[in-house]
Amino acid sequence: MSVNPIALFLVMLISLGVLSNNGAITLSATILLLIQQTMLAKYLPILDKYALNAGIVLLMIGVLSPIVSGKTKLPELSSFLNIKMMAAIIIGIGVAWIAGRGVPLISTQPLLVVGLLIGTIVGVAFLGGIPVGPLIAAGILSLLIEKV
Repeated sequence: MSVNPIALFLVMLISLGVLSNNGAITLSATILLLIQQTMLAKYLPILDKYALNAGIVLLMIGVLSPIVSGKTKLPELSSFLNIKMMAAIIIGIGVAWIAGRGVPLISTQPLLVVGLLIGTIVGVAFLGGIPVGPLIAAGILSLLIEKV
């Protein structure tokens, strides 16, 4: 009986998630392991195609919902002249651009995705990060690869 390396990888991720008390890693890896090991595996290509965009939509909903609910107020127009607000806008533009460069890298060089995921997971599990890093990491990597 041979061991499925992908299943083993997912079990290791689940373990890391449990050890680091990170529900996002634990839940994601558990769901994928259950899908992979059941008749739901036939739907993995759909996840592969649409989950990233769906995740981005859910992330944006999570970021925007405090504004929509009234918990966070929209800034006054004059606030946009504040140096911190201008810096926030410029950094937001830069990070979005870098993450946008990561999407093609992930699809054209999937082998690098494993390294990016391991780095992101270590950052989440042991450094208190959150798992939005793979796209930004891929974008930064694309900038470095372009220079090499």
